[in-house]
Amino acid sequence: MFDIRAIRENPDAFRAAWNRKKPGLGDSVDEILAHDAAVRTAVTDKQEAEKARNETSKLIGKAKASGDEAEFERLRKVVADAKETIEAAGEQEEAARQLLDDLLYGLPNIPLDEVPDGQDEDGNVEQSRWGEPKAYDFEVKDHADLGEALGMMDFETAAKMSGARFVLLSGKLARLERALAAFMLDVQTEEHGYTECSPPLLVKDEALKGTGQLPKFAEDLFEAGHDVDGQLRRVDSIGSAEVIISARQGGGNRKWLIPTAEVPLTNIVRESIIEADYLPRRYTAHTPCFRSEAGSAGRDTKGMIRLHQFNKVELVSVVANQEEGLKELERMTGCAEEILKRLNLPFRRMLLCAGDMGAGARKTYDLEVWLPSQDTYREISSCSYCGDYQARRMNARYRPEAGAKPEFVHTLNGSGLAVGRTLVAILENYQNADGSITVPEALRGYMNGLEVISA
Repeated sequence: MFDIRAIRENPDAFRAAWNRKKPGLGDSVDEILAHDAAVRTAVTDKQEAEKARNETSKLIGKAKASGDEAEFERLRKVVADAKETIEAAGEQEEAARQLLDDLLYGLPNIPLDEVPDGQDEDGNVEQSRWGEPKAYDFEVKDHADLGEALGMMDFETAAKMSGARFVLLSGKLARLERALAAFMLDVQTEEHGYTECSPPLLVKDEALKGTGQLPKFAEDLFEAGHDVDGQLRRVDSIGSAEVIISARQGGGNRKWLIPTAEVPLTNIVRESIIEADYLPRRYTAHTPCFRSEAGSAGRDTKGMIRLHQFNKVELVSVVANQEEGLKELERMTGCAEEILKRLNLPFRRMLLCAGDMGAGARKTYDLEVWLPSQDTYREISSCSYCGDYQARRMNARYRPEAGAKPEFVHTLNGSGLAVGRTLVAILENYQNADGSITVPEALRGYMNGLEVISA
């Protein structure tokens, strides 16, 4: 959400900022101002009618006591008309406010001035590189071919159970995935000061609205069902019509599988007022993530790059203001980079352009790891500063000092890292001519000393 007063006072700034995200999106400012004016007009009409009703009600008793029936009836008519105006104005206010909220909830965050212009990945700017891609004296294979040849990566069996874009890992590759998650968590908690959490994987509408996935990106999510009278009911596409009717009439909350642990971790501070000395807060979690990947047909359909279910170690920070937020963005990105450095995986840092950032971000760095089979860098982490965009939606605030008026916190999130894509990068960068995989030194302690994974 946004500060409506700021939009009202400086509409051109918001118009220009939204046009940087998507040409023409700035036209939403005119709709916002129209709905805002309708809300304020309805509020004024209601307040004036309430004032007239209250003042007139005091005179009714005097008219009755004086025996002036004509004046008594006139005053009663004034009060009755005022009540009708109050009711009508209240309905108009509610309708206009709903239209305003629906519009504001669907709009993306505004990029910082330092974010480069651009509408897609072509507008992103490389900031730095680390490590040199290895030269191979044999023909490199992609991770899917390597994993299947090892007999430890099975897409066909997973498809029988769940459909396309799922994978079954087994043996040493399953162990390697577990090792990666444990390694990442240990570094982020023991060295970088993040508090490890084990959050719910099912969340309500309000949690997804708070972080910005709802209402605009519902098609990218998996809905698990409705919670009615303490029982989770199945969703429309699975359950019977009778179940769905009972769920909706019963007022039950929908439940969604999390697309990322950013959702529950950020919502830890929702509807709360935090004392200043409690900031910054840093949280991390290793969870499965679930995404429908709507609109991505034909992209990375082979292998583990784009799955419906994948594991990720997420980083979330809560800070006081923009100055602290931008410092934290550099820190968080460095925490994610450290994992890649210790695994000796070549990568680059990209500053995303305005049009390529996620909806909730004001500034984003992507980390892209080198994949030999594709002869290019691919995203493995995205670290974003969101300003107070999520905090306003969650009503998450802090008190700058004792007795001070609460202000909205600022939030950040990032991957530290995507476990599946890190596994992909290890398979490809550490492959040997015979199809075996050398285990990175940083992970051998988590693999019971294993140095090489062979078929």
